[in-house]
Amino acid sequence: MKNIIKTLQADFTIIFDRDPAARNWLEVLLCYPGLHAIWLYRFAHWLNTLRIPVIPRMISQIARLFTGIEIHPGARIGKGAFIDHGMGVVIGETAIVGEYVLIYQGVTLGGTGKESGKRHPTLGNNVVIGAGAKVLGNIEIGSNSRIGAGSVVLKSVPPDCTVVGIPGRVVHRHGAKVSALDHFQVPDPEGDVIRSLIGRVEQLERNAEAHSLHPLNNYLIDSQLLKNVRPRHLTPADHVDRFENPEESEGFSEGAGI
Repeated sequence: MKNIIKTLQADFTIIFDRDPAARNWLEVLLCYPGLHAIWLYRFAHWLNTLRIPVIPRMISQIARLFTGIEIHPGARIGKGAFIDHGMGVVIGETAIVGEYVLIYQGVTLGGTGKESGKRHPTLGNNVVIGAGAKVLGNIEIGSNSRIGAGSVVLKSVPPDCTVVGIPGRVVHRHGAKVSALDHFQVPDPEGDVIRSLIGRVEQLERNAEAHSLHPLNNYLIDSQLLKNVRPRHLTPADHVDRFENPEESEGFSEGAGI
């Protein structure tokens, strides 16, 4: 019983650490659907461990109706988990969520097929899942890792890492502890590549401009001289004699002068 009370207290108090908009206990108690969904889940999960049929699923559906958050009673969620805003969050039956995990709206902890047994993700402690992220399959997300908003993660992630993109790519951040709310520090590898390409294009444009201002030679080529010059395989036999000097045209007909 003491463990249950401590878990419920942790679910409640973590909100003041994770949400700057949380002003007082009454507001949090009445107006935070993430808290309501977690507490209803814990009751449904307790009934599910007693192998009571139907009722746990009914409770999860009632919670979904009022909060927009669907948590299967079979999932395992540690204390201090916080679902911020919460609309559209789905947590599957065999998902395991560690302690003090932060989950934003639109997150899916789902499976990738109809296989039985463990088929949903396992999240370590202090993991942050950004809005709209999808973590799919029987994979592990290491403790203190962060999943960027909109990412699709299909492979396991080591601890202390950041994942962004579709599919998710890992950016190691070992040794640098980042606050759960510092979303602006999420790396942007695609943006880095685009900026690198833009810089390269600008450099090539400057080189081309400099080359046009400083020609390598002063030779001028008369366009009439090369008007009839074509490789031999493209020159009809009856047109070869148009060259005034066949010996000089031999190189051009082989493509050597092109």
